[in-house]
Amino acid sequence: TGLLVISALALFLFTAVAGRLWCGYACPQTVYTEMFLWIEKQMEGDRSARMRRDAQPMSMDKLWRKGGKHILWLLLAMWTGFTFVGYFTPIKELGLAFVQLNMGSWEIFWSIFYGFATYGNAGFMREQVCLHMCPYARFQSAMFDKDTLIVTYDADRGDPRGARSRKADPATLNLGACVDCTLCVQVCPTGIDIRDGLQYECIGCGACADVCDTVMDKMGYERGLIKYSTENAMDQKWTKSQTLRHVLRPRILIYSSILLGIVVAMVVSLTLRTPFKVDVVRDRGVMARIVAKGDIENLYRLQLMNATEQSQTYKITASGLPGLQLTTEDTVEVASTESRWVTVRVVAPFGAADPGSHVIHFGIESLGSHDKVSEKSSFIVPR
Repeated sequence: TGLLVISALALFLFTAVAGRLWCGYACPQTVYTEMFLWIEKQMEGDRSARMRRDAQPMSMDKLWRKGGKHILWLLLAMWTGFTFVGYFTPIKELGLAFVQLNMGSWEIFWSIFYGFATYGNAGFMREQVCLHMCPYARFQSAMFDKDTLIVTYDADRGDPRGARSRKADPATLNLGACVDCTLCVQVCPTGIDIRDGLQYECIGCGACADVCDTVMDKMGYERGLIKYSTENAMDQKWTKSQTLRHVLRPRILIYSSILLGIVVAMVVSLTLRTPFKVDVVRDRGVMARIVAKGDIENLYRLQLMNATEQSQTYKITASGLPGLQLTTEDTVEVASTESRWVTVRVVAPFGAADPGSHVIHFGIESLGSHDKVSEKSSFIVPR
């Protein structure tokens, strides 16, 4: 729960600071699309080479490259589905079952389902998922303001656009810094033209800024024609230091403070937590009764939950009434990350308490770590 709350607040914070950082750098759709594009480039070459090959008639080279690309895509996609199922079926058991051709029907179904979902989303749909299926693309604009860092095009510096030689003086030709190479459009995963201004399809990946900087380097111009900036910074011609100062605005400081507080609280709670839990259930199927020597006996069921990675031995004690003691085994071993129900019989000497219900406490101590837990229950003395 703590991790989910931290993740949600972190998403709000990062979006308010620098737009769709999640979409551009961390979203599985973006990450897998980049992986599939890398495989495509290794098998078929860059965009120009692929366009030339697509225009050619079918040949063995074309068939091998395209077929090999899809085989590698399918292998990566099926590995993704397999490892996803490994979150629910222990991955070692799942791997052994795969080798022995003994996987369960549901394991096979979900491995294939998520494998083909990855193959279709990252290999074919790509940006269409971001544009038409992802809800985050719709509501993220509510987190933006004019001091949010976004990918921007400096129209004052770049326009008028136009091609020219490297030696040409743009001022003489009455041109801006943009050479109208359209590389920024070609590398955009959602196919937008950033020169037309901010659009909801932009996922903030910065690919257009990177490719534009390479063009500026070749032309001998200053970098930053396309860059991360804010609407206010572009309108008011702020310097980089002025822009960063305005980024640290009240909403960012509030988000950061809340996020820091939750992180500290979670770390403290994890540090101080007891690595096991106990539930006590009084057995209502067996009434309190008088046993040998006139002692009063009550029956309880204790659930011991071991949250550590090692097997633990626990010692059980009971207190709250004079002479109260256990007549069953007082030590219990519980395997790592497992829970175990144990039946406990507790007796008190006759006359130790008046008839009725009395509060008692079960003490459970880990003999390995010496951590202790105390749980309350009731002891019935019959009339």
